[in-house]
Amino acid sequence: MIELLQNSSLFFISITAVLGLLVGSFLNVVIYRLPIMMEHEWQTQCNELNGVEDKNSAPFTLSQPRSACPHCQHAITAIENIPVISYLFLGGKCRDCRAPISIRYPIIEMLTGLLSAIVAYYFGFDWACLGALLLTWALIALTFIDVDHQLLPDSLTLPLLWLGISFNFYGQFTTLEASVIGAIAGYLSLWSVYQIFKLVTGKEGMGYGDFKLLAALGAWLGWSFLPSIILLSSLVGAVVGLSLILFRRHQSDIPIPFGPYLATAGWIALVWGESINTAYLNWAGLA
Repeated sequence: MIELLQNSSLFFISITAVLGLLVGSFLNVVIYRLPIMMEHEWQTQCNELNGVEDKNSAPFTLSQPRSACPHCQHAITAIENIPVISYLFLGGKCRDCRAPISIRYPIIEMLTGLLSAIVAYYFGFDWACLGALLLTWALIALTFIDVDHQLLPDSLTLPLLWLGISFNFYGQFTTLEASVIGAIAGYLSLWSVYQIFKLVTGKEGMGYGDFKLLAALGAWLGWSFLPSIILLSSLVGAVVGLSLILFRRHQSDIPIPFGPYLATAGWIALVWGESINTAYLNWAGLA
């Protein structure tokens, strides 16, 4: 099997795409449950500090309780949880109560499968591909959690940072020195912008989770990719934000999460960063 994966790019990409679909199904669980788990943990800590008995004793984790329809509490069976196929087979509705199932579930599954296939095509059967897949999956989860809750959990960003440094201990994406400097520079760059913006306007322009996410991207890709990531994410964020405001789909006083743009720019840099940097240096006459 390993020899087949090494020698057949098509087989390897296909297997990785299927794996991506399965991981995408799990990411749907993470995106939905992790913020609730964090809220429960905060509530438990507050109750302990206030000496209040915690009445919410039922476990709520990534595996418990079993996934169920939010309308009729019908337990989702294994046959109803096949990525994309089950959604199509059920017609996008619960088997029992026929309540609609959000189309976002199969979209996340297909997105994860597609991006995983692209990573497999670009990196091939290599340890770097494993790292790139882990980074891709984490960025997808962080993107949708930030969209839903304007939150980038430390339980995802901090392990992601250390994992990037660990992979680069063996020079998978950049040197260890560039990785460490990238983590430090990534955090401090957005932290500095945050402090200046707060000093000038008296408002908080972004959250600390954004600093940690950029630090993680710096740890994975190295400090030289940070300017491209920041510029690309700022450009995309500005265009999308202005478009939402102009089309009156978003009020100007409601904050727009920056994490999805950082994650998108970081993934683009992961796959095509070298080409982008080379093109920019040639355009600037620095190459």
